[in-house]
Amino acid sequence: MTSESSGWNSAVAFADRAVERLSSLGIPSIGSGIELLSKRALFSDPFGARQVSMGGLCRLIPAADGWCAVHLPREDDLELLPAWVGVEAESTEIPWGALKSALALRTTSDLVGAAQELGLAVAAFPGGDDEQLIDRSTVNVARPWIQRSIGQRRSGMTLNDAVVVDLSSLWAGPLCSRVLTAAGARVIKVESSSRPDASRESDRNLFDWLHEGHEFQTIAIETEVGRTELIELLEQADIVIEGSRPRALERLDIVPSEFVEKRPGTVWVSITAYGRCGPWRNWVGFGDDAAAAGGLVDVAADGKPSFVGDAVADPLTGLLAAALVAGSVARGGGVTIDLALREVARSAAHSARVVW
Repeated sequence: MTSESSGWNSAVAFADRAVERLSSLGIPSIGSGIELLSKRALFSDPFGARQVSMGGLCRLIPAADGWCAVHLPREDDLELLPAWVGVEAESTEIPWGALKSALALRTTSDLVGAAQELGLAVAAFPGGDDEQLIDRSTVNVARPWIQRSIGQRRSGMTLNDAVVVDLSSLWAGPLCSRVLTAAGARVIKVESSSRPDASRESDRNLFDWLHEGHEFQTIAIETEVGRTELIELLEQADIVIEGSRPRALERLDIVPSEFVEKRPGTVWVSITAYGRCGPWRNWVGFGDDAAAAGGLVDVAADGKPSFVGDAVADPLTGLLAAALVAGSVARGGGVTIDLALREVARSAAHSARVVW
């Protein structure tokens, strides 16, 4: 695997097909598939067999009956380790050695279930023919999204000067917005005053590139005044991009379908780790662990999995989201689009040709 990576090649091919789709819809190119997948400063050799992610905060660790992707990117994650597997973090360093020993004694299903109950981004790699946690019931491998026509279409709708309200963070959602900006859309990036986009600090160059030409607005979303301000902004949007798990929007009493029904032509795209429906709708996940959960890993002859690329599910999903939004706008909008990082990774892992 040091000279080639079937998983990486599959990911690049999937990204290239999304870029081709965007081109067919008249969207100016912002890079090839391989350029967009390797945009982050952390990116290194995509052909190396690695059980440690390029970001260093996610690892593939063997359990009693398989492999888990354990991702601990937040400071608060360390405080949850004792409740999860009885491991104490004695400093700010992640105790990977102790975690490896603890995971070896438990099954993947027990580990993932307990971790997700606590809000930890832990996923099981579906080994061999095991299809556990693969199907969202309404998603097939060639169409890794759920689109619903809810509102009225708007004739003559285009991306040029369309108002995009982007509530997302990190990589996938902002990449979608970056593509729409190239098509002439006006993007308003909304951040919570208490929880700004974490990628501001982790990779400022990528953050600046993803948000080139965007307007910024900070809202105290947790307050009643802030919630009112946010709703007023959403009501003016032609396109909404968000990456919140359903329970987060429910706490704000925000129902995507109601905004789409209210304003003809509105397109609302949700980008989450496991989708807005199904039994894992409120599970947490990020690009590296979601890719492993979807099976987008390389597997050596001895069964040991390795990461593919850098948080690869993120840029793959962002590109697909942009293509879906552009296609929906061309047809007049009036839809909600539910995208899961995990399902997109699964599609790429199966080398699926997306049915648009």
